[in-house]
Amino acid sequence: MKNENKKNWDVIVIGGGVVGCAVHRQFAIAGANALLLERGGDILSGASKANSALLHTGFDAPPGSLELECIQNGYREFMAIKDKMNLPLLQTGALVIAWNEEQLAKLPAIVEQAHQNGVMDVCLVDKEEVYRREPKLAAGALAAVSVPGEGVMDPWSSPLAYLTQAVKHGAGYAFHCEVESGSFNDGLWTLKTKKGEFQAPLVINCAGINGDIVESICHPSPFQIKPRKGQFLVYDKEAAADINAIILPVPTAITKGVLLAKTIFGNLLLGPTAEEQEDRWKAEVDENVLKDLIRQGSNMLPSLHNYSVTATYAGLRPATEEKHYRINDYPEKQWICVGGIRSTGLTSALGVAKHVLALYQNNFSPLFDMSPPAELIWPKMPMLAEHEQRSYQTEHNGGIVCHCERVSRNEIEAIFDSDIPPECLGGLRRRTRAMMGRCNGFYCSHKVAEIINHRFENTLAVEVLK
Repeated sequence: MKNENKKNWDVIVIGGGVVGCAVHRQFAIAGANALLLERGGDILSGASKANSALLHTGFDAPPGSLELECIQNGYREFMAIKDKMNLPLLQTGALVIAWNEEQLAKLPAIVEQAHQNGVMDVCLVDKEEVYRREPKLAAGALAAVSVPGEGVMDPWSSPLAYLTQAVKHGAGYAFHCEVESGSFNDGLWTLKTKKGEFQAPLVINCAGINGDIVESICHPSPFQIKPRKGQFLVYDKEAAADINAIILPVPTAITKGVLLAKTIFGNLLLGPTAEEQEDRWKAEVDENVLKDLIRQGSNMLPSLHNYSVTATYAGLRPATEEKHYRINDYPEKQWICVGGIRSTGLTSALGVAKHVLALYQNNFSPLFDMSPPAELIWPKMPMLAEHEQRSYQTEHNGGIVCHCERVSRNEIEAIFDSDIPPECLGGLRRRTRAMMGRCNGFYCSHKVAEIINHRFENTLAVEVLK
């Protein structure tokens, strides 16, 4: 926990997902004393930890919507700051492929909507061009929409960079700090958490899958979270060479469908499914669903049969009864709600953050003084992208701990010396990729446990002989 003894803040952000981290950063670099509270042991402990890691252009977002505005503002800002923070991007482009006549008939409307949204490089390509670009696709593709601006991000280092920049400008954070209740008196919010009480004149709800529960602290929630589970398969690194672009289906009214994409870590990703469920805590994989996912993927890319699935995972998206973002401000209650941010949240987060700051500046009476820094500090994130230089390729890296993902000892030790050390095993795995390869930690977990030692509750505990 950063600034753990400080109880009074200008603004408290509830929720350490990608949107919460971006909002926290935006207020911190604008000069506010900001605190982020997260119920998990690291950032991205909820819905954000299981996304498809795509950088979206907004080509298929609802025209004129807040979602489109936030996606495109977020896209522009990410492109402007990524090199300053050492954030990787694999700009593969995307193809929305029609496999039957009904889908083919929908392609012109997809192009028209993209142009209406200002994404002017989107165009139709015929089947010959599809197979020139993607020679290993299954037979039967009729045509596609080409979206050159789509790409693949590192889904974890980007939000960590946002929070790190906030902390470097004086912001605080607390993990394992679930908000249990709150009260508003005399222009000040008091939030009761598992680590005591914190006060601020402004609260911003970015609680994601628990957004409606947190919203009820302020007032009866105007929306209800309806968790939507997405299951994913990760194929061995060799499979990634069999596609060049992100392969997207023609969307339906219910879902954008199952996609194929490279990951920034050199694997191939297949998914997600879209399954409604009541439970907002458990995201379990289902063998039968995964078998059907393999069938769908192999129908698009037959060579998938030649490769092993190295990982499966599932995540819950904070869907609501309406498809649009649920961002609302309540000046009289000194509260802002950022809810219903679904699959586009990784791209839109920076844009959402700008929008939320503007809501406060335009609609609220000043609640605190803001003193922006004369010059911003730009933290550099560790590089985990397969197509960039990694620690294992440099001298004096401490040796390789995880051979599947090529993680060095120095990389693991460095996260504990960072501005925001993880406080759980999941955070360590996401930040380093240790134990996330094809052996799932079978060969390296004992070494990782020795490095963790007593830094946090070690679920890989081993006896270290002296």
